[in-house]
Amino acid sequence: MIEYILATTANTFWVENSWIAEKVLVATWETLYMVVISTFLSYVFGLPLGVILVTTSDGHVLESKGFNRVLGAIINAARSIPFIIFLILVIPFTRLVVGTPIGTVASMVPLTLAAIPFVARLVENSLKEIEWGLIEAALSMGANAWQIVSKVLIPEATPSIILGMAITTINLVGYSAMAGIVGGGGLGTLAYYYGYQRYEDLVMWITVIVLIVFVQGVQTLGDKMVANTINKRR
Repeated sequence: MIEYILATTANTFWVENSWIAEKVLVATWETLYMVVISTFLSYVFGLPLGVILVTTSDGHVLESKGFNRVLGAIINAARSIPFIIFLILVIPFTRLVVGTPIGTVASMVPLTLAAIPFVARLVENSLKEIEWGLIEAALSMGANAWQIVSKVLIPEATPSIILGMAITTINLVGYSAMAGIVGGGGLGTLAYYYGYQRYEDLVMWITVIVLIVFVQGVQTLGDKMVANTINKRR
């Protein structure tokens, strides 16, 4: 009798909450889509900026103190704006690029723009960890600035850049949740409109669990990629 009651209760629960699984799957896919594309685009633009910050610094291969200071100030200014304010600030640009400030695709614009200066600083820090002796050795063999970047800086900093990419991805997961509050789609929208406004605690907890699993997966993948990169050098 007890088994029958438990089975009946479980069936009733899943029937009544079957819509949650469907919405969580859709929201998870939207979050993955936003975060992966935004991470990729932020490195397309942020990686070169990081390289420029390093190579134009004092005493480097493309030294340009004035340009370096101006670029650094712009990057610092962009990083100082809280994302929720930045999200609203770039609405006109988002509408210009994709035609609407709402939705998954629209969210990629502020996500990417917010991540670019962050990536630039991460890449800069990674490249500055490289011993100057390696650069001097390449210069003594006649290497030009482009060869220094492509043959010395990027290869030597690859493990650190990969870890930075994992950090960026994790940060963008948090940003995407904030974007969801203003209709950006993904797990943030699901948690806010269904978990918070409709008092669906189950939706909120499932969203939290999915985000934790996603972040753990990203960090684990990043660590494994770094380990593989280091092992190949040995």
